Amino acid sequence: MEKSVAQKSAPDHPTFAEAVRLWARIGILSFGGPAGQIALMHKELVDDRRWISESRFLHALNYCMLLPGPEAQQLATYVGWLLHGVKGGIVAGTLFVLPGFVVICALSSAYALFQDTSWLASLFFGLKAAVLVIVVQALVRVAGRALKTPFARLLAAAAFVALFAFALPFPLVVLAAGIAGYIAARAAPGLLQPAAGHRSHVPDRPSVIGDGHDETQPGWARAVRIIAICAALWLAPFALVPLLPAGPGAFNAIGVFFSKMAVVTFGGAYAVLAYVAQQAVDIHQWLKPGEMLDGLALAETTPGPLVLVLTFVGFLAAFRDGGGLDALTAGLLGALLTTWVTFVPCFLWIFLGAPHVERLRSNAALSGALAAISAAVVGVILNLAVWFALHVLFRTVGRLEAGPMSVPLPQPASLDFAALGLTLLAAVLLLRVGAGVLPTLAACAAAGFALTAAL
Repeated sequence: MEKSVAQKSAPDHPTFAEAVRLWARIGILSFGGPAGQIALMHKELVDDRRWISESRFLHALNYCMLLPGPEAQQLATYVGWLLHGVKGGIVAGTLFVLPGFVVICALSSAYALFQDTSWLASLFFGLKAAVLVIVVQALVRVAGRALKTPFARLLAAAAFVALFAFALPFPLVVLAAGIAGYIAARAAPGLLQPAAGHRSHVPDRPSVIGDGHDETQPGWARAVRIIAICAALWLAPFALVPLLPAGPGAFNAIGVFFSKMAVVTFGGAYAVLAYVAQQAVDIHQWLKPGEMLDGLALAETTPGPLVLVLTFVGFLAAFRDGGGLDALTAGLLGALLTTWVTFVPCFLWIFLGAPHVERLRSNAALSGALAAISAAVVGVILNLAVWFALHVLFRTVGRLEAGPMSVPLPQPASLDFAALGLTLLAAVLLLRVGAGVLPTLAACAAAGFALTAAL
């Protein structure tokens, strides 16, 4: 029997080894915070390799946007689970974090020992310009496919204004969009039908059967098993703390504090940085004033989720109070503990909730809610892209306050012409020459480093 056109155009399902190589690549190249990371995954998974359809990608992203923790890492875990079951999700989520974790540990060690990271700013100068172009490219692609109706475009605009001009809480914006989509899908399906029902050039595939049973089928036994395993893994490091030679040091406090942060970090790292800085400096006295900003600069320089700034905090806390261990060894263990308790819950939310979310794809009203969240996510990514662009292209960005409005406002005189030139270079390499992500990042990093050294 002849295959249909859709079947002919669909690529073969990736092998597990192919997926591992791609997740490692994404983990190494995932600069630029959630907007850049989502953009990179969209390009690699949907546009270039066509391993997942546009609708499936957006459906997964919608769910991840509702969760505490880094949405890009959870999106990688979700897609890995769709492609190769639980083992695929574990590998995807781990490789998304691992390169950045290794780099932030090395940089934290250098910072604690030498307190000099000026060379990092030079290297990151060019990377930021390249990431900005990657984000804009993905934003245009996602918007073109997710915003198929005037109502969807209205939701995207409203989400952007709510975040950019009024700084409304991120979960509130996403929840409001979901409610609006649910009501619209029940009352007038045509308002969101194209966004909810459109298909990309890749047909949807069923999830993989990992170990003899359908992992998309939710059930109480499965839920209890996942909760028990993740809870045991989450708590396991605390059983090792009493083995320290001179008492727990800062390790118990690190584990408890960042475990709490793992379940309240809605809206990404920036939503909790002020609170973490206050607690780490004033209450626990793990950091000195100003060191949180240094940690944020280090995290922005590394691949992986921006929330890895917490790894820096955990490193310094244990470095300075390591329970009798060598300072550097204690710092690395503190970084590992912080990262462990921060990211283990991310796997729990995906493996526990994703099967239910997959089943919702056939529910018109709930699919409408998620389609509306898709539209709002475009506004969220636009907000991140504009914020990122302002801070890349201008040296000074203030705020215009007018009643409830608070809008970022750059000083025109602070326009960084070197950053503008690097951004144009990245645009030419990526959009005109088709150089690819890795060559573009490398070229812009080298050019930025050279420009900074020359100025």
